Amino acid sequence: MEKTCTEVWKNCLQIIKDNIPTQSFKTWFEPISALKLEGKVLTIQVPSLFFYEWLEEHYVGLLRKTVKKQLGDEGRLEYNIVVDKSSNTGSPYTTNMPSNGNGAEAKIQSMPIPVSINKDIKNPFIIPGLKKLNVDPQLNSNYTFENYIEGDCNRLARSAGYAVAAKPGGTSFNPLMIYGGVGLGKTHLAQAIGNEIKRNMPDKLVIYVSCEKFCQQFVDSLKNNTINDFVNFYQAMDVIIMDDVHNFAGKEKTQDIFFHIFNHLHQSGKQVILSSDKAPKDLAGLEERLLSRFKWGLSADLQIPDFETRIAILKKKMYADGIELPAEVVEYVAHNIDNNVRELEGAMVSLLAQSTLNKKDIDLALAKQMLKNFIKNTSKEISMEYIQKLVCEYFEVPVDMVKSQTRKREIVQARQISMYLSKSHTKSSLKTIGAFFGGRDHSTVIYACQTVEDLIDTDKKFKGYVHDIQKKLKMS
Repeated sequence: MEKTCTEVWKNCLQIIKDNIPTQSFKTWFEPISALKLEGKVLTIQVPSLFFYEWLEEHYVGLLRKTVKKQLGDEGRLEYNIVVDKSSNTGSPYTTNMPSNGNGAEAKIQSMPIPVSINKDIKNPFIIPGLKKLNVDPQLNSNYTFENYIEGDCNRLARSAGYAVAAKPGGTSFNPLMIYGGVGLGKTHLAQAIGNEIKRNMPDKLVIYVSCEKFCQQFVDSLKNNTINDFVNFYQAMDVIIMDDVHNFAGKEKTQDIFFHIFNHLHQSGKQVILSSDKAPKDLAGLEERLLSRFKWGLSADLQIPDFETRIAILKKKMYADGIELPAEVVEYVAHNIDNNVRELEGAMVSLLAQSTLNKKDIDLALAKQMLKNFIKNTSKEISMEYIQKLVCEYFEVPVDMVKSQTRKREIVQARQISMYLSKSHTKSSLKTIGAFFGGRDHSTVIYACQTVEDLIDTDKKFKGYVHDIQKKLKMS
């Protein structure tokens, strides 16, 4: 019986999973799906051009060996790449590409010769009348990849940034569009790419400019009749990093001038890096021709960091500042400030500053008092419903099962802990607690609480369970 494409790819994944780190497998192979198997050619679908290039650069050897092991020496791999998910037909636009690991030579795209800098071009970043010695990239040296904590919230964007920094203008993600909400690290990541390029390729001309600054420079060039110098300066760059391009909205003439600069840079094999608070498809007030160019490369979003990533960010900040804080304080800050990285770091700075001024060691009580201006006032009486939800999430059991009549060990354990915590953290009577947890009487609640207390005294592992849940309740 012939194997299906799904079966072949599933077997391939088993081999791949044993040969690479778990996180790499989750990031680069779990999103792939098998499309078809024609003869000895297996076609898999990848979500973007970036995925295709990353796989070909880092895993082509492993993929080749794996496919040949499943399909024989004549086995070949082809990619079906999702190019545009915003197609009006409802289905994404895709294109097929062969794997370079099949033995075929990859086509090399020729790039036009870069434009050389004319010494007479005026730099809009320097004061007129001062001699231009070189081009200041306008980068913050603190914004580096080393200082940028990686997590599930930013892994794709960070990986793309590394690839661009290693080969500016030479990847398919040009432009690289980084988008996300306020304070999630767009500027940090964009400038980290620029700093990495300058570190490894100091001769490259890199410039960072905010959209607002660019617009103001354009207006000044119109007033001073130096528009040609303005355009020539930006066209001479090897890498341009434009921050907050959503601010182009409604500025038609500025959009037009940037459109021509963008075209020149892209056609010359130069790298364009953009940041925005929205995805290109959601940007309003921009010309369609400019938006279409923003979609040419890779659009990578930055999401709100999860709890573990927030902990890592705070620990990195503490290490950089040479200080230590109790683990419960770090967890409290990370648990309660979950909007963005900027607020998270701001809270830590405030905590350290107030601690230094007051000459006091920081404990959890002091941290709560100091950070009341950062943390939203959401304190409320803990309910039995919330306790039940928290316990069920911790033990990964269905909420409705806790109220059922089942005697399964894991369900009984979750029910008894929920009753115990409801008794100690709410004002509810034993009768009310029993009624809430499936119509049981007060004697069942008494027995549950006594059982939990006994296990806390005799079972170290069980005590850890209860302690973890109580910590989560304390942070609520």
